[in-house]
Amino acid sequence: MTTQKTYTVGQITPAELDALSARHPQGGFQQTSHMATLAQRGGITIDCVGVRNAAGTIVAGCMIAFTKGRFGLEGSIWLGPLCDEDDAELLAAMTRAITICARKHHAVSVSCWPGQVYMRRTTDGEPDGPADDAAIENMTRLGWRHAGFDRGYGSIVNRWVYLKDLTGIKDGDALLKTYLKNTRRNVKIARNSGVTVRRLGRDELDVFHDICEMSAEKQHFANRDLAYFQRFYDSFGDDAQFMLAEVHLDEYLATWQGKFDAATKEVERLEGTLPTAKYPDSVRKKIANARRDLDAATARVADATERIGKYGEVVPVAVGLFVWHPRELVYFSSGSNGDFAKFYAPTALQHEMMSECIRRGVTLYNFYGISGLFDDPDDEGHGVLEFKQGFDGFVEELVGEFTLPVSRVRFALMRLAHKILKR
Repeated sequence: MTTQKTYTVGQITPAELDALSARHPQGGFQQTSHMATLAQRGGITIDCVGVRNAAGTIVAGCMIAFTKGRFGLEGSIWLGPLCDEDDAELLAAMTRAITICARKHHAVSVSCWPGQVYMRRTTDGEPDGPADDAAIENMTRLGWRHAGFDRGYGSIVNRWVYLKDLTGIKDGDALLKTYLKNTRRNVKIARNSGVTVRRLGRDELDVFHDICEMSAEKQHFANRDLAYFQRFYDSFGDDAQFMLAEVHLDEYLATWQGKFDAATKEVERLEGTLPTAKYPDSVRKKIANARRDLDAATARVADATERIGKYGEVVPVAVGLFVWHPRELVYFSSGSNGDFAKFYAPTALQHEMMSECIRRGVTLYNFYGISGLFDDPDDEGHGVLEFKQGFDGFVEELVGEFTLPVSRVRFALMRLAHKILKR
């Protein structure tokens, strides 16, 4: 262990990292022993370092993942380090711990994406508090190079995230009332359309992967392979929930068949009263309304019948990977079948998992990444933003990516190579 002022820096155990992550205001699943296990199963070398105060308590720490680059190992700290970047002295100790570890592994550099909030914003992206420029100044003063204030989806960690505070919400019904009107409606449509939500077992992860593949193809991004999801399941255990929303088309058909029968009877009843009606125009209006209900029910019965013939009575249509942490629940990965968009299964998934947060006493729901563009309807992430905004949360703009050169010669060569290759 090396002492610097009142702090001592050195390695910590994965269990010690978990304890820190659970109590730290920036704690998240990316900085846990589960994530370390997942990385190691993927062939990545990991190490955990921390900072202890004079009493021996760990007050900052992180997991560093070392991967092979062209000029040697490169370290990555995903949503870390767990450190108050506004505390210059503590940050200096944390940086020293990271540097010592990186040199031990002969790394070229270490990049980090702290969970430190640069600015809290409203659901529409408007500032809702001061900017934390001190954190960035403290980082750069210690040799960390800031990648800037970018927008768009990050290739490794998103700088913009959407969240919802569940504090004080008592149950699912109270939660529903906090959503915007259209999202409340969509939850109810899903309920009335035979959509149910359940947890997938490991032997069903192919279903999860296949539905994610549908979304990947439609939105032109690369899906992770099935083996990754299997490793994730094995690494996180009960803290990872692979959830499925499926449509019970037999129930959907029965519901609309009932509405068809009721509308048919109502049209017949009203038409029977028309010859003797005291106010025939009023009855005609009621008949017109009843016929519209009948036409809608006829179309839905036909739709349900056609879908059953094509897909069967129970169809998996949307999936989500949700990761539990003592501080929050993270909506990490998802996919859906666009042919069933009007059943609003993804909305049902969100509502169910937020309701589970309330049951467990977890007060923060993390919808994860958004692009950070709020007024561009042509942005590729606009639909995702609107979906998340429907649940009426808030935005955190994080401080972003920083890189610390460790081997300055190799780092300079690496930057030159990237410049030449324009990457």
